[in-house]
Amino acid sequence: MSGVETLKSALPAYAKDLKLNLGSVTSTSQLSEQQLWGSVLAAALATRSPQVIAALSEDAADRLSAEAFQAAKAAAAIMAMNNVYYRATHLLEDETYSTLPAKLRMSVIGNPGVDKADFELWCLVVSAINGCGRCLDSHEKTLREQGLSRELVQEGLRVAAVVNGVAATLDAEGVLSPA
Repeated sequence: MSGVETLKSALPAYAKDLKLNLGSVTSTSQLSEQQLWGSVLAAALATRSPQVIAALSEDAADRLSAEAFQAAKAAAAIMAMNNVYYRATHLLEDETYSTLPAKLRMSVIGNPGVDKADFELWCLVVSAINGCGRCLDSHEKTLREQGLSRELVQEGLRVAAVVNGVAATLDAEGVLSPA
């Protein structure tokens, strides 16, 4: 059984919409296979849910090159840092913080080892889960400059939303009714 099917079967009856959406976003996407499964992997990692990471990383490993798999992991890692920093500078009333240099190493963004648009999409997906508006704006702008349509950007956002919803539900169920 695939990781997607494992997660779908683990979802409770009240989360039928999530079950259907997980099947839909992973099987009917207009994204390329690399864009889709890199997005799925980056989203899974951003949720921090062991169950979701384990299931979806198996599916992603079957569909991504080793380089793309590593790049999706790198997107999740770098955005875990950047989303906190840039969200905080945006939320602070003192706008001076937004003008100060970040002084954070981010070289992977310039050389991710995969197509720049794919990496930017994965960064956008993670930023959606982590709720960083400044990063969302930056990556969306770059994606549009790279030629991705709004509909493809939206597909990445849908992946983020569904994978996050699945993770939240399964993690909550694990607490409410431990195995």
